[in-house]
Amino acid sequence: MRRTLVAWERQRPTWRDARPSSIAGALARARARSSGNWYVVADSRHVRRDRPLGRLVAGVEVVLWRDEGGAAHAGPGACPHLGAPLRDSAVRCGTLVCHWHGLALDGRPYAGWEPWPVHDDGVLVWVRLDHVGGEPATEAPVVPVRPPAGGAISAVYTGVGACEPEDVVANRLDPWHGAWLHPYSFVDLEVVSVPGEGATDDEDELVVDVSFKVAGRAVVPVRAVFTAPEPRTVVMRIVAGEGTGSVVETHATPLTGPGAGRPRTAVVEAVVAGSDRRGFALARAAAPLLRPAMRASAGRLWRDDLAYAERRWALRSTGRFPG
Repeated sequence: MRRTLVAWERQRPTWRDARPSSIAGALARARARSSGNWYVVADSRHVRRDRPLGRLVAGVEVVLWRDEGGAAHAGPGACPHLGAPLRDSAVRCGTLVCHWHGLALDGRPYAGWEPWPVHDDGVLVWVRLDHVGGEPATEAPVVPVRPPAGGAISAVYTGVGACEPEDVVANRLDPWHGAWLHPYSFVDLEVVSVPGEGATDDEDELVVDVSFKVAGRAVVPVRAVFTAPEPRTVVMRIVAGEGTGSVVETHATPLTGPGAGRPRTAVVEAVVAGSDRRGFALARAAAPLLRPAMRASAGRLWRDDLAYAERRWALRSTGRFPG
């Protein structure tokens, strides 16, 4: 649809509605949920058969690769022999071979190296680190419901900010900032309902009406629901309008360990888009061309949102955060 756009400074202020207590309450409820010690570490497409991938989670080195059958493996990123960085090693016939002295790992315990549970949901790869999370472990992570893989397009953006995971989650649990901080993407944003302080998990939803800018005066109005199924994840699901069922999953993974003077957090955001329109089949066929544009769009938003999260951490860490 097309509409006359209101000037940025003339839109309705949302600061009275964006109550710090509401955001803090939603964040507290999210942090009280269990993650089962699972952490999102990578875009599934980046875990490959021909070379390993190295990641940091809470200061812990993690190495990932795939065997010849395509199964993902994960474990400590330091060789148990003399500590070589396994991210710089080679994968041969599904086996990770250390480039210092040739110690070969096929994903099973060997020579003091112990694998960690890994979950590949087809969009993201998760690793379970029980010694980092310290919670009761679960067999699998809390993976949000997504559009059927065969009829969807997915793209994953990764960015890093000087903040903690809670700052990223708090940003996503503040939808009121959308049209003010991101006027190039959103207009007509209205928060329809906010969960109460004692909301159960089933009731803990932020419902938002918003229009996405397409080009010029063209906009796409939708209704979206925000939920936080675990402490480091916020999901936005479109429940009415174009792309109903599509999701944007924001996962916050700590890179630095506890007590770091300047924390760093990875934002791994998965956009899984679906549509029942006939033309969407053509979009799926062009997915390799569309993914860079989807990542660029997410990156533009997170340029501003990471500044928000970093500012929040800076204020919290110096005791200047309001409230």
